[in-house]
This record gives sequence, C-alpha cells and structure tokens, in this order.
Amino acid sequence: MRTVFLGGFVFAFLAVTPVHSGETTMAYVRVSPRDSRYFELTDGTPYVPIGLNVIHPRSRIDETGKGLAQMEEWMKVLAENGGNYMRVWLSAYFWQVEHEKAGVYDETRAKRIDALLDLARKYGIRLKLTVEHFREIEPENVRQSWASMQIHHVSKGGTARTMAEWVDGAASRAQFKNKLAWFQRRFGDQPIVYGWELWNEMNAIRGGDYLNWTAEMLPELHRLFPKNMAMQSLGSFDHDGGRATYRQLATLAGNDVAQVHRYLDLGASLKVCHGPVDVLAADAVRELLNLKPGKPVILAESGAVEPRHTGPFKLYAKDQEATILHDVIFAPFFAGAAGAGQCWHWYEYVDLVKGWHQFKAFAEAVRGIDPPAEGFEPRMVEHPRLRVYALKGKKTTLVWCRDKENGWQAELEEGRAPEELKDLALHLGKDLVPDGRTVRTWDPWARRWADAKVEGGTVVLPAFRRSLVVRAE
Repeated sequence: MRTVFLGGFVFAFLAVTPVHSGETTMAYVRVSPRDSRYFELTDGTPYVPIGLNVIHPRSRIDETGKGLAQMEEWMKVLAENGGNYMRVWLSAYFWQVEHEKAGVYDETRAKRIDALLDLARKYGIRLKLTVEHFREIEPENVRQSWASMQIHHVSKGGTARTMAEWVDGAASRAQFKNKLAWFQRRFGDQPIVYGWELWNEMNAIRGGDYLNWTAEMLPELHRLFPKNMAMQSLGSFDHDGGRATYRQLATLAGNDVAQVHRYLDLGASLKVCHGPVDVLAADAVRELLNLKPGKPVILAESGAVEPRHTGPFKLYAKDQEATILHDVIFAPFFAGAAGAGQCWHWYEYVDLVKGWHQFKAFAEAVRGIDPPAEGFEPRMVEHPRLRVYALKGKKTTLVWCRDKENGWQAELEEGRAPEELKDLALHLGKDLVPDGRTVRTWDPWARRWADAKVEGGTVVLPAFRRSLVVRAE
C-alpha cells in the first residue's frame, strides 16, 4: 500500500532509548547548555557520539528480512564495541519512501524505517536520518545514476525542468516541506533520533542556491521536530574554496551541528589530504573550531578514497589492524570535536577488515568522561617522535600520542611494521598534569590500562606501538 501526503498515518512513539547499555530513557540528544561545543541528553547525561555511516544494506535487497538482518548485524557489533551512533540515508533505495512518483510515499518502505528504529532502540544506537542525496533530475542528462532522481522532473509528473529550478522553485520547496511533514506524521518525535539532516553534501547538486534553500528548510525541521537536532552537510573539505562554503554553513542559524567531511585523497588539491590521516582529520576539526560556530563540531564523514573520490581506497584490504579507522575515530575528538570521527565505507572497509574493535578502544579511552563539565581546551604538545594531542579539562587531562613515523604510507604502502616504542618520556608540564593527579595509560592496540610514573609533569610511557592514550585525573 502507498500513502500520499494528504492521507498520512499518525504514529506517536513513546520509545524507550538505550544509551550505552541496557538502560532506558526518554531523553533526546541536544547541544549541551553547559558547553555548546559538546552534546548531552535532555536529562543532563553527557553524550559522546561513537559510530559511523551505515547508509543502507550492502545491496538492493528487496526482501525486508535480508536487508534488515544485515543492518541488525552491523548495529549489534557496533553496540558490542561501545558504539552509540549511526547515520542512515532515508533516500537510499532500501529506505526511500518516495520512489515511484513525487509526493507519493510507499508504506512498505516506511515499515522498513519502523523496523530500523526498533533495531536502534534495541541496540542503543542513536540515528542521524538524512532525508535526501540526489544531485540531478534531468532524464536526458544523467551523469551519476545513484544521484539521479527523475521523478521530480516535469516529464515524470514532478515540479521542475532542471535541478536549479527544483532547488529554487516555490512549488518544489512546498513539496519538500510536505515530505518533511509526512515524516513527522508517520514517525513522530523519537528520542532514538540523534537528528535530522536535510541533505548529503548539498553543494554537489547540479544547480540552484543550496544555501538559501537550507536557510528556509532548517526552520521547518525545527518546527516539525522541535526535540531533535537539525543539520546540513557539504562535500569533502579538500580544496581552498571549501573554506568559504564551510564558514557559511557552520555559522548558519538553525544548523545545530558544524559538520565537516574530509578524506585521505591523493587527488585533492589541499596537500593535508595526502598525508597522515590523524593530521588531516584533526586539521578539518580545527578549521571549523576556528570559525567559532558556537556549536559542536563533528567529522561526519571520513576514510580514504582513490583520487578524486573514484572509489574506496585500494589499500583498505591491507589495513587488517584498521589503522586508518583508528585515526579517523581518535584524532577529531582529541583535536576538540564533540565526538569520535565517523567513517564511510562501512562494508568495503570497516566490516571487511573487522575493524569494529576500534570503536571499543575509543569508548574505553573516554569512559566516564563528561566533556561539557570538563570544558576541554585542545592543544598540541611538542615531542620529537610523537604527535601529541591534549585536552585539558577542569578535572581531567586526556592525551593521545601518535607515532610520527607510523601511518598509512609506512604500514600499508611500504609494508613497514609499526615499531615498538620504548623508554619514551612525555613532558606535559604541571599545567596539564598537576601534582597529585592519578595518571594511567590506555593502549588501544593491546587493550590494557597501566599506571604511569610521573615526575614534575613528565610521564614515563610504557612500551607501545602506533598510539597511546594518557589520562590524568
């Protein structure tokens, strides 16, 4: 059965929402009133998003059971490894309710979304729901089949002749608002929803004023979903021109989260995108923090691609320890982001190499931390062998150390095994490690905590490979 906008269904979910374990709550995710750079739940519990993009089941599976079973498999393993967040495209084939005719919504697909929300509640995975991703509507000029949505063309009963006309036209805007309203009536307010995202990388559309469109649609999201966050996204920040567009969106009123996308991409014009993954990830976060957006910053898409996004990175299969994923997850938070970095290529990489343990490694490193209460100040500490990312809080100092001589080039391209680093001393100073602090180290690769010796603000590090976390509290 299909339903049209005028005849929608009303579903009011009073859903219990697991957060990290089996506990239930009616709380929503929000920007923390204690520190607008971080998140918390509406009951005051701190929330650090730990997860990735899992846009849809691996292939176009028409049988609901198979596709949902695959989503459950991924949700289960993510939850078992400390994850609490996932991004899904409602516009992907498996979920897309508006696929036969503009303004007509498929109830069968809607029931798949119901099931997705049920799974999210079961495993405590907060969902960012992305409404659209298409870039073109013209049937006679299809450049990217996955980004073509021809039902919106006048020849198919739609409201526009070009993508620019669809973005800028009053009739098309009204129809999109009707779709948002249908989502609200069909699914209602849901605490398990982390937030609603208008579009995936909307600056990649084939014409139209996407910023003006966004400025009109964000208030509509807030009106319809007043308890959920609202946001928008842009394409990979891999060229100098991206700085201006990111500034406009990051500071736009109503855009609750300053999101950034950036990948390891040897075809990018920004040289930082060619080097160590932790550096490019941390740099992207700092670019947005420097804009002082007054909202949380998140690296919302990252990973590695073939030049100019022509496919998944050819060295992924060699990365059996998931070192790229490790850097994507850890670097943003320690550079001042509100959560772990969120990887793309969920099945071509993360599931392929069984890298789920990296989420657990991060979750353990930040377990029990309340970022809004800490008021963390990110900084870098000089060291001859390590890149040292430090977060100075009111009660806790968190430090992530990354071996400068280990990275994707050394380990994956050149085949050099990571060196065991021994007898390293890290001088953090009494500003970061005052006298009387308990200092421990967390080895995310060996998965063990150890007490650390501290003398005059200098921490003696245990032997480790690749990276190490230092926690003083």
